[in-house]
Amino acid sequence: MTNAISYSTSLQRLDHLVNTHYLEVPPAIIDQLGGKLKVRLLCTVNDRLTFQCGLVALGNGSAYITLTKKRMQDLGLTYLDQVQVSLALDSSPYGTPMPEELAEALRQDPDAEARFHQLPDGLKRYVLQYVAGVKSSQLRIDRALLLLANLKRLAPGRETFKELLAK
Repeated sequence: MTNAISYSTSLQRLDHLVNTHYLEVPPAIIDQLGGKLKVRLLCTVNDRLTFQCGLVALGNGSAYITLTKKRMQDLGLTYLDQVQVSLALDSSPYGTPMPEELAEALRQDPDAEARFHQLPDGLKRYVLQYVAGVKSSQLRIDRALLLLANLKRLAPGRETFKELLAK
């Protein structure tokens, strides 16, 4: 990872969310990332696992990055383990991978593609993650087609994820 900012921290747990673990990002690191929380990042833990993420305010100028149960298992981590974290700005177009089924549906439907690009970045990521969230390619195609059909019928700027999922 080029231009990465590295630091050490321990794996913490959010008391108000059951079984949610996180990596704290101290204020000094946030400053090095540009001083804003609204930033997409590539996070590498212990030089073994890299994933796309964003920052969530923790308080006192700190932020956090959630670490899923699967990622913890893949890394062999448990609560309070010390980890090495490397953060770099994510320059990918969406901050999450584009499922090939959705990419193909967008290529075949210029109107849907234009509407997709009008969505706020966070809603675009949500759509991408929803389509990618199933193992079956046919289910990914079905999800992509449903979302795009609904997107085309909704007024620009008035889309919600709930409306995009309406059948």
